[in-house]
Amino acid sequence: MAVSYKKLFHLLIDKGMTNAELMEKAGFSANIITRIKRDNYISLDTIEKICKTLDCGVDDILEFTTEDEQ
Repeated sequence: MAVSYKKLFHLLIDKGMTNAELMEKAGFSANIITRIKRDNYISLDTIEKICKTLDCGVDDILEFTTEDEQ
């Protein structure tokens, strides 16, 4: 089972927010954006910061996929 963050990038577009704005408002580094773009692991703490910043739930920014879908 893998995680996809495609929903996050769609949500950012809908809200008119850039990756840089998200990083600044949520308080994390560019490394986290790189990890998200590559569908790598990010901590639950970071996911919480993103959800609070965007005023959304976890299911609004990520989804679980099978390895075949990647």
